[in-house]
Amino acid sequence: MSADNAAPIVMIPARMASSRLPGKPLADIAGLPMIVHVYRRAVESGLGPVVVAAAEQEIAEAVEREGGSAVLTDPALPSGSDRIAAALKEVDPEGRHRIIVNLQGDLPTIEPADIRRCAMALLETGADMATLAAPITSESEAANPNVVKVIAAALADGDIALAEDFVRELPHDLPPPWFHHVGIYAYTRPALERFVALPPSERERALRLEQLRALDNGMRIAVARIARAPHGVDTPEDLEIARRRLGSAEA
Repeated sequence: MSADNAAPIVMIPARMASSRLPGKPLADIAGLPMIVHVYRRAVESGLGPVVVAAAEQEIAEAVEREGGSAVLTDPALPSGSDRIAAALKEVDPEGRHRIIVNLQGDLPTIEPADIRRCAMALLETGADMATLAAPITSESEAANPNVVKVIAAALADGDIALAEDFVRELPHDLPPPWFHHVGIYAYTRPALERFVALPPSERERALRLEQLRALDNGMRIAVARIARAPHGVDTPEDLEIARRRLGSAEA
């Protein structure tokens, strides 16, 4: 793969094993597998090369059929961060890309501009990592433990802040505005390498939130505010919403 030394690289981890929606990377949305929609949004961001880090051959083949790039990774790898770190060693062993964006493969409606915003937040702040958050707009969203929230007080009055915590249930004494965490990360290369070498933290295991490993080990995570959270696909119901939003008549 050719690479622009100055450009970030976008890595999309994907695996077929999903407890709530098995095989979701290949779920049909408007005639294309979901992973292809995410790949296209990443390409449209214009950040740099895009590579899918695929746990299974069928994911890689689906991406390559549409002209995309994919790398097979060990299905036993425990997390998306481990998957992109392994793929990165294969596609960029010389370490030319110094900014790595980890885009979740279940965000087919993400705006390309928001992908760029995540990378720019890392460059603007000099943090170890960066991510995105959008205002929570309903009480049901605030109360849903499947919606991860980021606590970053300065986001109430600004467009960027350092994360203080990530939670599934909001503290009772925390007034609004509240913020919905969006599952995309930008890392400096040393930060990614350090992150995947660290053992999972106790809070990470308890809440099943990988980003807590970074906070619990003193890594700084910048949070950029965006207007609206993209629709994530975790369940069959989520998939139907994505199909409607992307114009599919597939039932």
